[in-house]
Amino acid sequence: MGIGIQEHQNVKATIPPIQSDVHLHDLLKQPPPIRPAVPHLATGAPEKFPEPVFPQHPELLTRGSVASVIGEPHIPPARRHWSAPLIYRAVRGWMFPYIKSRLLPGEFHPIICYLFTEYKCNLGCHYCWAFDNRVKGMSEDVAKRSIDWLHSTTCRVLALMGGEPLLRPAFVHKVIYYAAKRGFWVYLPTNGRLMRPEVMDRILDAGVATVNLAVDAVDEKPGLPKAFYPIRRNFEYLVRRQYAYGATVFFNINICRNNLDDVKALTEIAHDNGIATDYHINEEPMIEQDHFSHREENPTFIRPEDWPKIDEVVDWLIEKNRSGYKMVNSTARLADMKKFMRGGLQSWDCRAGQNSLIIRVDGSLAPCFPMYSSTCDWGCVGNPSFDRRQLGPIKKACQSPCFSTLNHNLAFCYDGARAMKWVARQALRGFQGLTGSFE
Repeated sequence: MGIGIQEHQNVKATIPPIQSDVHLHDLLKQPPPIRPAVPHLATGAPEKFPEPVFPQHPELLTRGSVASVIGEPHIPPARRHWSAPLIYRAVRGWMFPYIKSRLLPGEFHPIICYLFTEYKCNLGCHYCWAFDNRVKGMSEDVAKRSIDWLHSTTCRVLALMGGEPLLRPAFVHKVIYYAAKRGFWVYLPTNGRLMRPEVMDRILDAGVATVNLAVDAVDEKPGLPKAFYPIRRNFEYLVRRQYAYGATVFFNINICRNNLDDVKALTEIAHDNGIATDYHINEEPMIEQDHFSHREENPTFIRPEDWPKIDEVVDWLIEKNRSGYKMVNSTARLADMKKFMRGGLQSWDCRAGQNSLIIRVDGSLAPCFPMYSSTCDWGCVGNPSFDRRQLGPIKKACQSPCFSTLNHNLAFCYDGARAMKWVARQALRGFQGLTGSFE
């Protein structure tokens, strides 16, 4: 019996506490209201996406077999060149909505929306409560209405979410194709198991801007099935094909008590392949998740005795960041992980419900991931009802136990001087590859 399996069987972790205070938990888990339905046409006829054209770019399709593509040595370019249309896609997706959000009256000016096309998943990571295989995926009608409504707002970044978005690859192809045609900068997260070359050919051709590969271990281990080796062939194909389509790829790594050596190894794999990394520190559920089945015995949850080892890994990551490794996290944010796991993280001006939001599979809205299972009524597609007076007390209680990378970066951007300094630094380089995280 392997050591990892022995550790898994011997682990008797204490049940982690629900992180929000009792008053907040009660507020967020009230008896479910009758949420307003997504508005439909008077006829009740569901809307459909246009059929995607494939290939849009036949000249970019793979020449030869998949084996011939991944069989070639991969030497990432020292510096990528971004064409004017690709620079404009990023500026249109991020900068223009940000400027509008600073100038327009009112509070609700989204920049990014997380569209939960699925809440089912093909894997079962023991730390993850963001899936429920009893929940049916988003309909084409809700997805199209969501994109059309978002287009009427300031939002121009669309992140598909799950569960596992690639459970329905033909559906995701339609969503990405339609959103890209409407001018959205599209983000696709996946665990990579269903990321077959023929699927990624369509996703890249449709106009996806970045692919977030969620991997927590080099090879599978107890509680952590999101691993590199099972997806290696798919990864090698994607990492080579990203350049032709002007897309990017990065690893999303969750730091747990049982994958500290893997975190370092995956960081080096990403660096060797010229891609970035994004790190999270393992979080327990913020509010009760009735479907979460791994609270009582979990090899991934961080305990006080793990803190010194995690401190060492965080210090190692900070040094790699300073030496030039591409990372989404700033060195300051990496250092904050030490405070976070000790319960010492302070409020950080969360922008959820103002400049970011999620759309659930049924078309109802919530401000952020941890609130997916909340029964509060924040409206639906076409009819948002985020109220800063209500969100304020919620954020006051939930910011310290939340380590959202995206919303933290958004909060940093709303220091205008800091944001303009960062943009100026990129402009001096002709927007040819982002340099430096927000500090």
